[in-house]
Amino acid sequence: MRVEVDRDRCEGNAVCVGIAPDLFELDDDDYAVVKADPVPAQEEAVAEQAINECPRAALIRHD
Repeated sequence: MRVEVDRDRCEGNAVCVGIAPDLFELDDDDYAVVKADPVPAQEEAVAEQAINECPRAALIRHD
């Protein structure tokens, strides 16, 4: 799976970073960026959690 960040929706709340710091980080403009593309199979569950808990629904799953 892949995860995309919709920069128009992202507010830099860093919820995804708190849930999955191995997969997400904030860039210099405080937008989330994906560190692993594609998401490693063993990290898919935590990626799903980050997608589901993003307060702005800025994370998009691609299979």
